Amino acid sequence: MAAAPTAIEDYVKVIYAHTEWQPEQITTSVLAARLGLAASSVTEMVKKLVALGLVDHEPYGAVELTEQGTKLALTMIRRHRLIETWLVDFIGYSWDEVHDEAEVLEHTMSDRLLDALDTQLGHPTRDPHGDPIPSRDGTILRPEAVLLRDLVVGASGAVVRISDRDPMLLRHLDAEGVTLDSELLVLGDGTVDLGGTTLTLGAEALESIWVRVPLEPAALAGVPGRLVPG
Repeated sequence: MAAAPTAIEDYVKVIYAHTEWQPEQITTSVLAARLGLAASSVTEMVKKLVALGLVDHEPYGAVELTEQGTKLALTMIRRHRLIETWLVDFIGYSWDEVHDEAEVLEHTMSDRLLDALDTQLGHPTRDPHGDPIPSRDGTILRPEAVLLRDLVVGASGAVVRISDRDPMLLRHLDAEGVTLDSELLVLGDGTVDLGGTTLTLGAEALESIWVRVPLEPAALAGVPGRLVPG
């Protein structure tokens, strides 16, 4: 039985997104968890993706996109993030509400309508969460950034990305005033200064916020692999 096009698009998109902001490749077990599916179902689907030339995978190894798979993934990522941006900027959705809507619309919107949205939005390069929006030819402008949790006391910088995985966290951060381009100063023990206001952030927030900082070793307490090249 052939795999449904929508399922194929969802798989390559999740595989791509997993390694977009960190270096570890995705496995079938992690892929199953991200998709909320049984491991056996994911294993069978990965075999189909291999046969279609979209991924490379050896038993018990990582699942990696081929050039063809990456091209499809970028197409879907572009669709998803443009739709999220449109929902926030023109329809009035908040940034914690757009993911599920975009998951549906990305599979049904025509290329013509998507290009019209892109033009209406002024060809944005990032979505409401700071994730880069690929251009039509697949070009991505990704800022150099590091996780907030990896910064030492005294380091400061602007928020460039906040993971959209947890809508409740997005609502909480928005209420606290932590949004894209917010300037944060690390005070230590999860505490930051935000424009003169002291905030204490939990572990989930510290692992969900990416900050652009001067790339000096003294500013980092974490792993160099956390840095994302532009």
